Amino acid sequence: MRRLWLLFAQVVTVALALYFVAVALRPDWPGLPPRRVAPDRVAPDRGEPDRVEPGQVASGVPVLQAPGAQPAPGSYREAAARAMPAVVNILASTQRGQAHPLLRDPLLRRFFGDRLPPGEQRSSLGSGVIVSPDGYILTNNHVIEGADDIEVVLADGRKAPARLVGSDPETDLAVIRIDVRKLPAIVLGNDEAVRVGDVVLAIGNPFGVGQTVTLGIVSAVGRNNLHINEFENFIQTDAAINFGNSGGALVDTNGNLLGINSAIYSQGGGSVGIGFAIPVTTAKAVMEAIIGHGAVVRGWIGIETQDITPELADSFGLARQSGTIIAGVVRNGPADRAGLLPGDIVLTVAGKPAASTVETLKLISQLAPGGKATMTVMRKNRAATVDVTVGKRPRPQ
Repeated sequence: MRRLWLLFAQVVTVALALYFVAVALRPDWPGLPPRRVAPDRVAPDRGEPDRVEPGQVASGVPVLQAPGAQPAPGSYREAAARAMPAVVNILASTQRGQAHPLLRDPLLRRFFGDRLPPGEQRSSLGSGVIVSPDGYILTNNHVIEGADDIEVVLADGRKAPARLVGSDPETDLAVIRIDVRKLPAIVLGNDEAVRVGDVVLAIGNPFGVGQTVTLGIVSAVGRNNLHINEFENFIQTDAAINFGNSGGALVDTNGNLLGINSAIYSQGGGSVGIGFAIPVTTAKAVMEAIIGHGAVVRGWIGIETQDITPELADSFGLARQSGTIIAGVVRNGPADRAGLLPGDIVLTVAGKPAASTVETLKLISQLAPGGKATMTVMRKNRAATVDVTVGKRPRPQ
């Protein structure tokens, strides 16, 4: 029995010795535990890199590694990738005459404050959307208004001078063109199918930091009476829109264009989650009119309208509690010559109901200048029909 115990002890001793030698010389053998190294110890340099197995770091610590090249659930990378090449940066500069060289002196400039000395150059930053491979770009009118030089920076870094094709201040839209062909044009979407809660992406160049994509939802549709433009039908979104985003793209989750980012509501100049985009339907109609005729031609009859409120109806004894009332008539204008009077309540324009001042303005603007339109009004609680010869809407100053 004693001999067997001595033999067993010798076998165990030899086995343990072999195990420790194996751990010291070949720690990467299968079945062996990872060797723990004190933080202050440095492994000797053997002249070759350590072999790292999958799921391990160089120190041999097991880690969990996600598979690469897989989009995260809910990612909008494909929509952004489709739309981003068609969104450009726009640099517009205005030169005001010739300045005296002394006016460039920093010491003298202190006395001008925020005023712009004659001859000083003013620059504005904005964005635009390529809508045609032939070089046509949609942007905001306020981005390029009064500019002497317009430069477009494409998403791939190329730069090209641009010329103004035409603008429409009443919708704050403009079309410019660059002499570059085979451009990546964006796909126009359907803004009439947009509903509150739809996910949208805003793409532009905020503060000149470079092309940026922000995410949000549609907060409201058909926003008007904001007194931003004459013709308003905004898509409201909470996607971040900042200085420099004007003229950029608002796209859906397929990368299709829904609107042109135009304005934000902000008390401090930064995004507070209330941004407005011009619907693509309006932008397309304006673009086609500018490219085809050089300008947007709208009907005009020379009236100023006001929405009827219950208070207004009670004050003037009106028979209707809602609708549109003519507050003023331009002397010798089409409405004046047709016999329309202040106080008339507009019921229909060319057979279509005029339920508000926004709708009335829209219906009149769609009339062809030179033609006749029949309007139904209520005067002294009696309906009357008036034929008006439509004029051409003057371009705003």
